[in-house]
Amino acid sequence: MNLFGIDINDLLPFLAIGFAAQLVDGALGMAFGVISSTLLVGVMGLPPAIASQRVHVVECFTTATSSISHLLHGNIDKRLFFRLLVPGMIGGLLGAYVLTSLDASVVKPFVLLYLAGIGLYILTRGLLYPPKVREAGLIAPLGLFGGFLDAAGGGGWGPVVTSNLLIQGADPRKVVGTVNSVEFFLTLTVSAVFIYHLGIADLAGATLGLLIGGVLAAPLGAWAARHLPAKQMLILVGIVLTATSAYGVYRAWG
Repeated sequence: MNLFGIDINDLLPFLAIGFAAQLVDGALGMAFGVISSTLLVGVMGLPPAIASQRVHVVECFTTATSSISHLLHGNIDKRLFFRLLVPGMIGGLLGAYVLTSLDASVVKPFVLLYLAGIGLYILTRGLLYPPKVREAGLIAPLGLFGGFLDAAGGGGWGPVVTSNLLIQGADPRKVVGTVNSVEFFLTLTVSAVFIYHLGIADLAGATLGLLIGGVLAAPLGAWAARHLPAKQMLILVGIVLTATSAYGVYRAWG
């Protein structure tokens, strides 16, 4: 079956990847880029550069839909939002410029190894201890570092920022909604730099499939973030982050 010259059957695998990745990302505040890139490269066989380019274009749309959904569900902490916004965008700009001149693939396995360790810590904390909510203190440097890694490493804003805010003891529901919302502006910034330096990717094939699947899943992810208990969210964040990061390390060094 063809739609505007595109075979629908060819879109279905990418639609499924986009739906699954955004469902996890919307509910847990992380992993759209990591899951999408891992599946596109490891399962679908796309070159890493093409996968990264398409994921960033799609994230402009999925993060917009996710941000609106989180706003409607009351999942956004306005004070935390503005404390993350400017440092995150600055970090994204710096990371995008670095990626256009340096090969970040050497650094990425070490970043993934770090994220796997953070995932295990959060999983243990969720299993053994009920979360004690308190205000996070380290925010601006975290936003700068997370934005830089997201652009330079092909993903990492959600895993880095969400996981560290959870470690500091912030409210999981507010963290997920706020980090997702800031990511929209970060993605726009990073995508603009990539488009300026590398050209724009056409919305066809894999990109269109990821986009449709991601947009469809975004409202469901926001709903899940509002209704899942904090303890279960911590456990799920730990499992998702550890699994995706460990698989990335295995592919890089295996």
